Order: sequence, then structure tokens, then C-alpha cells
Amino acid sequence: MRKTFVHGVGGVVSADIAVPEHPSEVEFYSTVLTTGDAPLWRDDLMNNRGTPVIGLGERIPEYESLPLQWMPHIQVADVAASAAAAIELGGRELMHGKDQDGHSLWAGLIDPDGAAFGIIPAVPSDSVPGESDEAGPIGCISWLSLWVPDAQSSRNFYQRVVGWESAGDDGRRYEMGIGSETKVAEICQSEAGKAMPAVWLIHLPVDDLRQSVLLVESEGGEVIQDSSDTAIVRDPIGVHFAIQSKPKN
Repeated sequence: MRKTFVHGVGGVVSADIAVPEHPSEVEFYSTVLTTGDAPLWRDDLMNNRGTPVIGLGERIPEYESLPLQWMPHIQVADVAASAAAAIELGGRELMHGKDQDGHSLWAGLIDPDGAAFGIIPAVPSDSVPGESDEAGPIGCISWLSLWVPDAQSSRNFYQRVVGWESAGDDGRRYEMGIGSETKVAEICQSEAGKAMPAVWLIHLPVDDLRQSVLLVESEGGEVIQDSSDTAIVRDPIGVHFAIQSKPKN
């Protein structure tokens, strides 16, 4: 089962980015995501239940060193140990939040290929609403994908740092997840001539995919790949993400 937005070690609860041209970026995302008769997102980019899932912040001086990528926040068992493992395996630490006693609260990291992500402790289960219930679909991160020159090496990195397990042994595509049942993300080998940037693509469901795709281009973005249920796009300042058809009830 694919379920990225989930409670527990290895699950993803949110993603954020700090951008220049903040007002126009907010306008772009709110326009592209709030499509259809029953939008899954609100204009403030919370989901349609009012839960913060994606955060689009202003690029103040404190955040100028952060890459222009959406950073998924992945839950880990021990923030300090995961940050240390990332550095040991060739990654870098961008930021590291600690309490007054020096205990790690969260960290922003970059993997050896340049993909940024955050790590946080596991959150309470009641803070992660279900993807679908009697009220219908909600806006959440429905999938993560990463395209890299060496998928096997990247798989090994995230197994060690995040604690994900993997399925697939052909060296070209791995589904990463929590145990054998819940799949959270995929790591794929970049194809020659079709190289994707080595960034975590957050996949965001929308109520009307075709309308959202049209709005990407009319609002100054670019569609990189388009299929029947998913489109990989680039926003007006060059940030990549994906939009998907809404989950079926």
C-alpha cells in the first residue's frame, strides 16, 4: 500500500520551502492546487481540513543558504543519530534545531546527490489525519519520488539515515517504506537524456488534474512530464514538484 502521509518512524508529515518572490509563489500554488468542484487544498495551502501540510515561507536572510527545493519532513527514531549518519555517508547538515539542553529537535539535511530533506521525531498519531474518511479526500502528500544517478547508493543512504526498508533489487527502482506493507517513496535511476534534478518531488493530489496542468502553464510554470494521473512540473522560479489525480474513495 502506498501511503506517504503517515504517523510513525519513516512516515512523512509535511514539507516546506523558503522562496523569493513570496507573494507570487503563494498565488501560483494556491491557483494550481485549488482546482475542481471539491478542492483538496485551501488558498492558504493548508489541506481542506485546515491541517498544515505544506509550508511556503519567505526567503529571509536566515534561510538564504537553503536550496530551492521542497523539503519533506521525515520522522526518525533519533534525530541526532540520523543527522550523524547522514554526514558519515557523505551528506551535509543545513540546520539543526536543539533545545536548551542540547537535545536534537529537528534537522535539515542534504543527501550526497544534493536532495534536501528534514528529519523530525515521530509525531502523535492524532496529528496525521487519514487520507480519506467519511468527509472525503483531503490534501496531503500522496507520494515522494527521487531520481538519482545511482539508485542503489541512494537507497542505502536512506535505509541507514531514515530507517526505510526497500523493495526491488534490479538497481534501477526501489520502493522505500515502513516494513513490508506501507510504501512511502520511490528512488529511481535517472535515464540517459531524461535526467531529472536530484530533488525530492513531493506529489500533491488535486481534484481536477487536467485543470491544474493547464493552470501551471498559464500561471508561469512549466510541465516537464505529463501522464494520465501525474504531472511533474516546475514552478515560476524553477522549483520542481508533482501533481496527481485525487485519491479514489
